[in-house]
Amino acid sequence: MFVTWIIIIITCAVSIPAFSNNELFSKLKFNPYIIREAKQWYRFFTYGVLHADWTHLLVNMFVLYTFGEQVEKAMKYYFGVKWILYYVLLYVGGIFLSVVPSFEKHKNDSWYNAVGASGAVSAIVFSYILFLPASKLMLFLLPIPLPASIFGILYLVFSAYMARKSNDNIGHDAHFWGALFGSAFTIALKPELFMNFINQLGHIF
Repeated sequence: MFVTWIIIIITCAVSIPAFSNNELFSKLKFNPYIIREAKQWYRFFTYGVLHADWTHLLVNMFVLYTFGEQVEKAMKYYFGVKWILYYVLLYVGGIFLSVVPSFEKHKNDSWYNAVGASGAVSAIVFSYILFLPASKLMLFLLPIPLPASIFGILYLVFSAYMARKSNDNIGHDAHFWGALFGSAFTIALKPELFMNFINQLGHIF
């Protein structure tokens, strides 16, 4: 799982110094207003290697480590030597596309900022769910093993609900859009995975 490790190392190498370097943090964070006014489009990507604190960083990197290995294995199996390109596109695409809705929503709000790899990590998790829909996963607030297919549906519903509330300073909208991108990208690569997912739901219900 060397690609996942490279991503983790790069993310930690930027996030940890930025904890105590406000100038670095400010230059890389996602701020739609600054992006629009200063044309600093690179922020659509650099925010993904920043994190607010140690907990934020460790949770995201732990989830990436946990699911990234399985997604790498699945992509190697299905796509051969192209798997590295597809994995990188999945992750980087998750970083970019998960905040496009936030850019449109907050491009006139100078106060709005976002950091973290949550959108990209959600893309990896949902790619895993498409590859292995029958595996068991658990929600943090519901420590009961669930089929990955059910977990994915509950995650999307929860993220959409919390994004509408917008009262806990967590980027639930990035989680939601990152998850949708991860699903769509994986299905585009291997369309039959969608029917496999639907069939798995049929077995459950």
